[in-house]
Amino acid sequence: MYKYKLSVLEKVGFGSGDMAVNVVISSMMLIITFFYTDIFGIHAQDLAMLFIVVRLIDAITDPLMGLITDKVNTRWGRYRPYMLFISIPFGLSVFLTFSTPDLGYNEKLAYAYATYILVTIMFTAVTIPYISLISVLTDDPQERLSANGYRLFFAKIAAFLVTIIVPQLAASWGEGGVQAGYKYAMGLMGLMGTLLFLFCFFTTKERLEHQVEKAPILHQMGMLFKNDQWVVLFLVCITGTVGYVIRGSVGAYYAKYYLGGDAGMISAFLATGVTAAILAMVASTWITKRFCKVKLFRYSQILVMVLSALMYLVVGRDDVALAFVFYFLICFVVDLHAPVFWSAIAEAVDYGQYRSRERVSGLAFGGISFAQKFGMGIAGAIVGWLLTFFDYVPNQEQSSMALTGIALMLTIIPGVFHFLMGGLMFKYKVTDAYYHKMMENMPDETAEASPELDPTHSHAVLK
Repeated sequence: MYKYKLSVLEKVGFGSGDMAVNVVISSMMLIITFFYTDIFGIHAQDLAMLFIVVRLIDAITDPLMGLITDKVNTRWGRYRPYMLFISIPFGLSVFLTFSTPDLGYNEKLAYAYATYILVTIMFTAVTIPYISLISVLTDDPQERLSANGYRLFFAKIAAFLVTIIVPQLAASWGEGGVQAGYKYAMGLMGLMGTLLFLFCFFTTKERLEHQVEKAPILHQMGMLFKNDQWVVLFLVCITGTVGYVIRGSVGAYYAKYYLGGDAGMISAFLATGVTAAILAMVASTWITKRFCKVKLFRYSQILVMVLSALMYLVVGRDDVALAFVFYFLICFVVDLHAPVFWSAIAEAVDYGQYRSRERVSGLAFGGISFAQKFGMGIAGAIVGWLLTFFDYVPNQEQSSMALTGIALMLTIIPGVFHFLMGGLMFKYKVTDAYYHKMMENMPDETAEASPELDPTHSHAVLK
């Protein structure tokens, strides 16, 4: 029934793209807030406006990038070329974002706006084509799930490197102190991201060419929001990202202030969460072979709320080991859903095509990317506002109110968003059985295989 299987090399190559993406994602979710308040020197209340402004820009650039990928096709394919041509600007923007200029406060704030907007635009320009790529590599949903397992495993490796290497290098690298350390450490991560995108480009091939809907954007948006399963995933992405980013952003504060740790403990605490997430990728692949992937998604996120509440209630400031155990468990359960979610997006696009006989692909993936970054923006603003509300002051001993706030922001508050995420998934119905039946009835002309594209030649090579 399905024509295309993926080799291990191609799955690794596909995964390397998300490893590059997560150089930015992980830094934005785990260290950017801590970097801006404790290293760069931005007031917490100013961070909220920074994150909101950038997300408003995303509201324009994400759908625009989705439309570009729909309209532009090349000898390398529709999605892969961006990994070739945007890879170097992407790496450079990461380096600039984590550089701290010797300027006055207002000038530094302007620099933060400029570089954060730049890295976000570069991220959009390469990430939307990347997350769309899985839809043209193979027509087999199980192969997509497997490839996304590789993808998310490598994504967590990137997060592991960011959380382990960056704080440690920043504490010891260079005569310019911790600010120079972050600049060079994240510069190294940016270089790694550039090389990984190039590797992804040269090891993957686009095999499917879907008929792209050429209708005006307002019509496409109307069709997209009539796709009830895509709407569910859109809302799930926002709520899940808000919870994930609030927890991740506060992890460094929790280790440093609530547990009284140094740079080593910050790295160890964040790395514990990433290690749990890596193991969750492996566990999710095993579980979904034996258990309904949609049920796994629903109940894992509800369980996150339970574990979060327990952590808040039983872990005190002296319970360092217990804090590590609970953080590991929460991060493990949170990420059991991840391979399922990213496979579901491509399947929701197929579902929309099946229901309406019109395919809205680029805008669909662009919309999910926007949802993710919109969630990041909301979470960043919430963190900034809450740090201000709880009277957080950087680089000094915190008040009991600030410590309580940090503990809430690591546990109960993100847990509520994951609970909502799990509840929303009860509206999602595209299980494997549903998808197989749907594809059996899909008209052949809507998803034909195209000539396989060879990245080293200017012409298509027939398979």
